[in-house]
Amino acid sequence: MKPHADQLILEAGVPLKQARAAMIMVHGRGSSADSILGLHAAIELDGIAYRAPQAAESTWYPLPFTSPIKKNEPSLSSALWVIGRILDSIEDAGIASHRIMLLGFSQGACLVLEYAARHPRRYGGVFGLSGGLIGPPGTEWKAVGSLEDTPVFLGCSDIDFHIPKTRVQESSEFLRRIGGDVTERLYPGMPHTINQDEVSFVQSVMQIVVDSE
Repeated sequence: MKPHADQLILEAGVPLKQARAAMIMVHGRGSSADSILGLHAAIELDGIAYRAPQAAESTWYPLPFTSPIKKNEPSLSSALWVIGRILDSIEDAGIASHRIMLLGFSQGACLVLEYAARHPRRYGGVFGLSGGLIGPPGTEWKAVGSLEDTPVFLGCSDIDFHIPKTRVQESSEFLRRIGGDVTERLYPGMPHTINQDEVSFVQSVMQIVVDSE
């Protein structure tokens, strides 16, 4: 059962055949593909193809990301399957994984970080904006490969009601352990949002990917 299988996938940027790189953008709970896709206008980089999937009923999984994983199934597995399907389609168009970036906010951030942890390899970048790896307190994530120095960014408020600071730190530690080049930034008192410092960091990594041979 794949609750998200028939949902729309929105596109922006240049066509895949003309793209230097690609980015998969995953929205948060109660939001939309159109909303997260709008972030590409703030990034202002040429040569990138963007893809943003829509969650069924605007929610990727029903309970908080720190709930027992089985209680978020089958929605969680379906959401991760959607990311994998889009990534495969981008690679089929001729863009290698080291030129594909994953970005998510909130629930979407949890998903892209979890996808990268479960399917580690060299990506162009993985950006978790207000999110962390999925699982209840005490989860011990298992290493199944290497991120091969993929730039990984975790940015979050230090008082985010939805994302415990300790989970951001645990996620950073694990992703670093499996080979991610991890940058973690906790912003004092920030609301549950995306700030300019995060956008600037994402831009800097994206520019490196676009300019690389």
